[in-house]
Amino acid sequence: MTFATLGLIEPLLRALETLGYKTPTPVQAQAIPAVLAGRDLMAAAQTGTGKTGGFALPLLQSLTMEGPKVASNSVRALVLVPTRELAEQVHESIRQYAEHLPLSTYAVYGGVSINPQMMKMRKGVDVLVATPGRLLDLYRQKAIKFNQLRTLILDEADRMLDLGFSEELRDIYRALPKKRQTLLFSATFSDAIRLLAEQMLDNPLSIEVSPRNVAASSVKQWVIPVDKKRKPELFLHLLRTQHWKQVLVFAKTRNGVDDLVGKLQALGINADGIHGDKPQATRQRALDRFKASEVQILVATDVAARGLDIEDLPLVVNFDLPIVAEDYIHRIGRTGRAGQKGEAISLVCADEVNMLSAIEMLTRQTLARHEEQDFEPEHRVPETDASGQVVKKPKKPKKPKTSGGGGKRNLGKWVDSGEAAPAEPSVKPVRKVPVFNTGPRKRKP
Repeated sequence: MTFATLGLIEPLLRALETLGYKTPTPVQAQAIPAVLAGRDLMAAAQTGTGKTGGFALPLLQSLTMEGPKVASNSVRALVLVPTRELAEQVHESIRQYAEHLPLSTYAVYGGVSINPQMMKMRKGVDVLVATPGRLLDLYRQKAIKFNQLRTLILDEADRMLDLGFSEELRDIYRALPKKRQTLLFSATFSDAIRLLAEQMLDNPLSIEVSPRNVAASSVKQWVIPVDKKRKPELFLHLLRTQHWKQVLVFAKTRNGVDDLVGKLQALGINADGIHGDKPQATRQRALDRFKASEVQILVATDVAARGLDIEDLPLVVNFDLPIVAEDYIHRIGRTGRAGQKGEAISLVCADEVNMLSAIEMLTRQTLARHEEQDFEPEHRVPETDASGQVVKKPKKPKKPKTSGGGGKRNLGKWVDSGEAAPAEPSVKPVRKVPVFNTGPRKRKP
């Protein structure tokens, strides 16, 4: 199968040839004809499998072949995405596809001045990529009108809900025309998103080109158990001994990103960080330097789990496991893209066992464990499996220490940090009765 057999017009085929794309991916092969036919669509596919092309190519063709010229402050198609990075990535792909078409494209997001965006919207935009918050800002300032909108696309809608955009999405839906084509594309679909799709899509075609919530098979994954306090030391050890050249590292918090970047830079390692507190220009500069191999280690929060498209990225390291299990799939999806091989290593400590269990249950696989010599954890990580169970093996209690007086001191039962503490003896609590001051008490005669 070729893109020509899917019915795409010559200007799009010419752009694809320039980009070196010869054969449609499975999601593109199924989605493109459906979108061209005007169907509402709900599509799930592994990250890195060409979802953007699946909706952007037929969308650009439909806008070229149909409809009036875009009016001032209007948009004809709207692509909603959860993060600034994803907005930039999606817009760049659409811009490349539309190279030979008479269509305008633009991306708007927060973290930068709104004034240039308002100026740009005065001429109208055929395809607008936007984050929900900034889109509403522009709409409330009457810089955007939706009367010409014919297509709404939600990319990574599950992540938008995770980031707390549910109210913004409801406000946007109320402002949009009732008659429109709606497309939902995502690597994962939570039950909340499926319920949302039932409410807002009209008889949608459902496409799932891979099992739900399964990580890409092109990524080799494993876990290294380690004590939490030794994670930075282990990471530096692996960086040196494995001769890592380019690594994308995910940390759980903004402070965690800054701390790790600081440790690396203090040792003369070229590292930079991305998180939500950094200005957009700073984040983009760090990403551009990483893509150009000017930065060896890029440390990021989950703001970068979606939207980073880096060619031939060999390795992703989860310095901390994500709180939301679905984010694990998106994190490791930054490597092993477009048929390339990749590796994903997770440094896991005992208090992350529930997160590990949730990830294994979601992906339906038990991640292999490899202990690193001299970094074996004192606080073991309990065994887990794909059923979501945490296997807590009983541990023999240590012998009580002997005191100087020759007798044995009862120190109680020792409990490993990965085990549950023994239940306390059942003691009926003493109920405190409130005392009310009702005046002087009468003495009994």
